[in-house]
Amino acid sequence: MGSSQPPVSSSHLDPTSDSDSDSGDELGPHLTVTQEEQLKVESQVADIYRCLVGVSLHRQSLVLELRREKHIEYLTKGLNQLGHTFQVLDANRPWLCYWILHSYSLLGEAVDSELEGRVVDFLSRCQDKEGGYAGGPGQMPHLATTYAAVNTLVTLGTERALSSINRKGMYNFLLSMKESLGGFRMHQLGEIDARSCYCAISVASLLNILDAELVRGVGEYIASCQTYEGGIGGEPHSEAHGGYTFCGLAAMMLIDEVEKLDLPCLINWVASRQGIELGFQGRANKLVDGCYSFWQGAALALTQKLAPLAKEVSEEQSSIHATRDYSDLGIEFMRRCNQTGPLFHHLALQQYIILCSQVLEGGFRDKPGKHRDYYHTCYCLSGLSICQYSCMRDGDLRPSTSDVLGPYSNMLEQVHPLYNVVLDKFYTALKFFSRSSF
Repeated sequence: MGSSQPPVSSSHLDPTSDSDSDSGDELGPHLTVTQEEQLKVESQVADIYRCLVGVSLHRQSLVLELRREKHIEYLTKGLNQLGHTFQVLDANRPWLCYWILHSYSLLGEAVDSELEGRVVDFLSRCQDKEGGYAGGPGQMPHLATTYAAVNTLVTLGTERALSSINRKGMYNFLLSMKESLGGFRMHQLGEIDARSCYCAISVASLLNILDAELVRGVGEYIASCQTYEGGIGGEPHSEAHGGYTFCGLAAMMLIDEVEKLDLPCLINWVASRQGIELGFQGRANKLVDGCYSFWQGAALALTQKLAPLAKEVSEEQSSIHATRDYSDLGIEFMRRCNQTGPLFHHLALQQYIILCSQVLEGGFRDKPGKHRDYYHTCYCLSGLSICQYSCMRDGDLRPSTSDVLGPYSNMLEQVHPLYNVVLDKFYTALKFFSRSSF
């Protein structure tokens, strides 16, 4: 099969073995809607995992195959024509470009020059003359769609794509979104949260325009969003959430202030979100969702390179931030060795992604019973890449066969977990934007 065996069978998910059935109440316990939905998902996942029970390794390998050609077919269709139902995403069109093209890149595919030109031209029309990118031509610039547009152009990776970004305008836009307390607004008069901080810092870091003025106060703001649970909420006093936890942690690493977080508590919270279905949930007491394969899985992958996990920062270390050169943090991160093995069950997560999120006709979904979409395709593939490369040690060129569930042909391109762009694309952008100041 070219990999280790699948980690579990379906027996532990069988709802008929629930001890609550012996409660003595003839009508059984009263279940909330959430509990009923949880049991339904567990039953669906158990039915899927039974396909691995009692079959040969060869048969398991076939069942666990990544349907690469079908995914490419699904993505290619989205690149050329989207149906009328996508009208609701009119203000998110750079996101559609990113979700599709990043998925394409993870699968090792490249677009032709004609399509590349169309994408660059469209995103140029989304770029505001004062800096930043809107969700569509004529709309207001927004940090989320700016992040999506920049990641898309980095994913294309050509000089035409990268040179289309107005870096000076971008810096001014980011600075205009900066708030006095340290955070960033998503758009003019918009919300301030950990997500907007990450979008701003990630974009500035990729474009080599990150400086002390943009970084000022970000660490304190994100630290204030960490909850008693250990994860990070969207804003202070909010519930811990997987997406915001990744955003907050990645931003802290990009500004070299991760010591301001309670890392052991954060790691414990994220690791505890991998549930009985083998995938991750986004919050406590919520259902499993394939997209958190990246948001939660990447958060744990980031912490693998941190050692020791709990470290007090000295006054001397604190003073470094005032004069820190932020241009090399992305490359420094990738040069670090993993200080520990995976902090989640990487083979189990691959099993959930391939068997429960993968749609055999192409694309990925949230969970069994849901429809495929480009968002979940992007983040399930990103999470799958995180899993496959999570055991690599210093000097390893490729993952071992034992770390890629299913046939070794399932292996994807490696992502840079701080930005979620393919690693080779990051290196190309790093070289390009290091050539000149903005």
